[in-house]
Amino acid sequence: MGYIASRQGNAETRVHTFREETDIPTPSCRPAAALATLAVFALLAAPAHAEAGKWRPIFDGRTLDGWTPKIAGFPAGENYADTFVVRDGAIAVSYAGYDGKFGGKFGHLFYKTPFKAYRLRLNYRVLDPALPDTPAWARSNSGLMFDSQSPQSMSLGQSFPMSVEFQILGRDGEAPRPTGAVCTPGTSITFGGVKAKEHCIPSTTAPTIANGTWTSLELEVLPSGQVTQKINGQVVHRYADVALDPTDNFAAVAKPYFETHTTTEGYIALQSEGHPIEFKDIEVQELR
Repeated sequence: MGYIASRQGNAETRVHTFREETDIPTPSCRPAAALATLAVFALLAAPAHAEAGKWRPIFDGRTLDGWTPKIAGFPAGENYADTFVVRDGAIAVSYAGYDGKFGGKFGHLFYKTPFKAYRLRLNYRVLDPALPDTPAWARSNSGLMFDSQSPQSMSLGQSFPMSVEFQILGRDGEAPRPTGAVCTPGTSITFGGVKAKEHCIPSTTAPTIANGTWTSLELEVLPSGQVTQKINGQVVHRYADVALDPTDNFAAVAKPYFETHTTTEGYIALQSEGHPIEFKDIEVQELR
């Protein structure tokens, strides 16, 4: 997810206006020292195991069959300006039809089937350039959303689904910018049994990856509720206990959803945040 915001802060910044106004909490990604320590211990914990089925593709490399776009300001199913296209065997986030202005049209491309326990793997590469009005925090920024609400349940102007995000970061400047953070819009997670208070928790072990580099991403969600994130085969996060959190700063834009849902739904989605990116070789292995 492009935004990186603190659960604890009360400050908000108005990022964009479209058919209805949406407030997005102020970006931040500074976990408390104690939580960072717990995140490290979680990485060292022995992973649980589950019986696995066969790997199967959920993207055919030619069409968007089975995938539904939801872009802020537009109904589910409307692929505004061909934001999501298939190019050279990959799902590409394209702004060729945006007339040079992002305008806060944050988008997500959802797979049709929710998953409960599974592994997902794909390859991605962050491209250049971003659109000129892409927010600074969203530059070289995308993500894989999971345990998500459905696209049909999102409000018209909702920028982000209530979900967990395996965040994808590319390079933006010369400073280190590790990929693989975990962010929680409208949800909560625990590290070592302790609920995370920050909205985004950066990885302490992930690399900074140059834009244009194909990178492997793997997500594992076990029947026990343990979640593991990997970049290029390396574990960058391990946590558990994903749950909807109506007290989260991002939950305010989805009040009707929280009135009818108490648990996460399990949809997955690819992000569009104003910076081009490509995804390919998307496969799922269900667990039991």
